[in-house]
Parts: sequence; structure tokens; C-alpha cells
Amino acid sequence: MGGVMHHLSSLRSLLLNSSYEPMRIVSWQKALILWFQDKVEILEYHTVFARSARTSYQMPSVLRLKSYVRPRSTGAVRFCRENVYIRDNFTCQYCGDKLVAKHLTLDHVVPASKNGKKTWTNVVSACRECNQRKANRTPQTANMPLLTEPKMPSWLPTRELEIQMEMEQAPASWLEYLRFKAG
Repeated sequence: MGGVMHHLSSLRSLLLNSSYEPMRIVSWQKALILWFQDKVEILEYHTVFARSARTSYQMPSVLRLKSYVRPRSTGAVRFCRENVYIRDNFTCQYCGDKLVAKHLTLDHVVPASKNGKKTWTNVVSACRECNQRKANRTPQTANMPLLTEPKMPSWLPTRELEIQMEMEQAPASWLEYLRFKAG
């Protein structure tokens, strides 16, 4: 029984808006509560069951809200280290290596010592090696062209939807719904 509960404790469900757009990831407890309240329909199931004294419930994997919920309007995307990494897909903008956040740094395209600002259009994700190699130079003078031009993003996926390499992989039942978000 302990093993089953341990497995249940890490079980998550993908919550979609009524438009099928991914909204967030919720615990299995929250998923069941939303279903009991008749606020969602279950589109996909995990192979795991939760059992009570009288009945058992197959754990939902993908839920869709019955009523459309307007996403929060956040306005401009906040400039911070984590959001730069998300914008750049956790990828060094010089060599193209995809890394976990703890192995990335922020690099000023035009160095701060040359009046480069700390803005969306002048800061990129870089691995430590490329950041040190570029040093106090522009990409042109260092002969290190950027893979993509840094821009201010109009949106970012919610933190909970970011499934990084170091975290568990998304269940197969989520993939077609997550592709919807990517377009």
C-alpha cells in the first residue's frame, strides 16, 4: 500500500481551458475535486486508481474545464533571469547547448562596461564557457554570432507547464495537448 500511495503522491493532471489550451498542472487531489464539483470533463486517464473504502477512481491525466476561464492578463512579461532562460528555451545563444538553469548564465550582448543595458533586447542565456570566451566583447568582435536575436517576449508559458530536462517527462497522454499550446 505504501508504494501505491507514494506513486499517487507524485501524480499530476494537465488542466486545459474549455478551448483546449493548457492552463496548468494540478495535483491528483485537485483534479478529483474539480471532477466531483462537475467543473471539468476528463479527457485522458492515468493507469493508476485511488481507492476509498467503498469505491475506486481512475486517476485523471488530462482535464478540460466545462466553462471558459479567461487567462490572467499579466501585461508585459517581467524581465528576470528565469524568464530569459524560458524565452531562450534553456539554450546557450552562442553554441546551442540546451542546459538546466543552474548551468546557464546571463550574458549582456553589448557588455555593461560598454553601456549595454540590462534589457530583453540585450541579455541572452549563455553557458559558462561561451560567456567566459566572449568576455567583455560584443558577439561581432568575439566572432561569436547569436543564434537568435533577443526580443521581448509577448508571453511565456506558465512556470508549472515548463517541463525541463531534469524533471520528469510529460505523460504521453499530455503530448497532443501541449503541442496545441506551441502552435
